[in-house]
Amino acid sequence: MKNIVPEQDRVYLPIAESNQVYPVGRVYCVGRNYAEHSKEMGDDPERDPPFFFAKDSSCVVPAGFSESTLITYPMATSQFEYEVELVIAIGKGGRNLTLQQSSEAILGYAVGLDMTRRDLQSQAKKKGRPWEVGKSFDESAPISPILLKTDLLADNVSKAEIGLKVNGDLKQISHVTNLTWSIEEVICKLSEVFELRPGDLIMTGTPENVGAVVVGDEMQAWVEHLGEIRVRVTD
Repeated sequence: MKNIVPEQDRVYLPIAESNQVYPVGRVYCVGRNYAEHSKEMGDDPERDPPFFFAKDSSCVVPAGFSESTLITYPMATSQFEYEVELVIAIGKGGRNLTLQQSSEAILGYAVGLDMTRRDLQSQAKKKGRPWEVGKSFDESAPISPILLKTDLLADNVSKAEIGLKVNGDLKQISHVTNLTWSIEEVICKLSEVFELRPGDLIMTGTPENVGAVVVGDEMQAWVEHLGEIRVRVTD
């Protein structure tokens, strides 16, 4: 059989300090997984079951540790906001995973940005519509190279600082210990509604103090023990 239209290129993330790459499949995001961010979004910060939404794999922009990555200010918005997140790369699939199996499913970790057209997301929420228009758009997920999981790295990441600066000014700062649902719990819960596959990415939620950026702004996003990415907004 012959394709009737050209096939889209697949997105790959490099494995840090390796010549290997990670083929990106689905990109799952966890909503409101830091209590203080839930409060600033007007939600109850109590420990409700996590909820999930998705970005298309084409949203992913590989962002290196050693250079600034450029993303374009998106169309149809006047409120383009950052959300720094710890990203999990899945190496083993499955459904209804236990906490132990969820831990074993982790291939590695990365630093990511869940860029959001907040005005469009807010409009959709008010009308009870899906969030894709506010979340799943071109270049909305800059993500660093993946660092492969080791026992030491897993322990360090579970307690790591996570933060973001805009033009050198600190905007977001927290620790992974403040996740409402832990990394393993998120994987466990996600596997109850989707069968996970190798290649899936999970963006685990953002701390409080999300905010807007404009053309020319540069974001520095980091997770302790993983590294920092720099992402600049262009027109």
